[in-house]
Amino acid sequence: MAVSLHSLPIFVRLAGRPVVLLGQGEAAEAKRRLLDRAGAVIVEEADAARLAIVAIEDAAEAEAAAHALKAQGLLVNVVDRPALCDYTLPAIVDRAPVLVAIGTGGASAGLAAALRQRLEALLPSSLGKLADALSGARAKLRARFPDPAERRRALGAALAPGGQLDPLGIAADVDFWLDDYVAGPGRDLFTMRLTSPDPDDLTLRRARHLALADRVYHTARVPAAILDRARADAERILADTAPDNDLPGLSVFVDYAP
Repeated sequence: MAVSLHSLPIFVRLAGRPVVLLGQGEAAEAKRRLLDRAGAVIVEEADAARLAIVAIEDAAEAEAAAHALKAQGLLVNVVDRPALCDYTLPAIVDRAPVLVAIGTGGASAGLAAALRQRLEALLPSSLGKLADALSGARAKLRARFPDPAERRRALGAALAPGGQLDPLGIAADVDFWLDDYVAGPGRDLFTMRLTSPDPDDLTLRRARHLALADRVYHTARVPAAILDRARADAERILADTAPDNDLPGLSVFVDYAP
């Protein structure tokens, strides 16, 4: 099986948990501030810790410390030495409770920082309020849309560009949207015939349909990189031709003809 992710992005809750931090100086202090923001308990001995950060300038000393910590079963990040890292720390855009993490696998912290600055300007401060409102409306959402697929489609349409809950638009009112919602067609089939294997060449409309699809029918010619643009839980179905659309929700048929 081909590996397409160099790392699996995850968010770890560290409040009250021990994390080893070794080193002195500017790099170590930056990591200390980050761990403090996450509520971690910073320690110098492994003990019950499962994560460690090594911010030691001397290369040999840093490598020795990393190997010693790994031997004790810890996952280790070594500042500025990606080859020694079990995990890397991303640049962060904080719109609590929304967190956007930008990682390059240690390839370039400068690139991650530049992308973070762009996203800081793009993402409104109200984004966190929208997330809190959606969380608070969870019971109402389940009552309004008992079927999970219907709930996902309704939310997808509302959060899409220009939708009533567009996260980059004006302040959204979740309760008003729920009270005002009118269901659209229950069965849809969207067909796309591609001439480029590059997912970056997808139009916004096609990318959005892939992201919202309940199932993706595709020929054997379609590159995996294109299919990766669909939701992870969308069903993938190998098919030579577009199917009869007799299933609820959104179906997408994709063919590739270079």
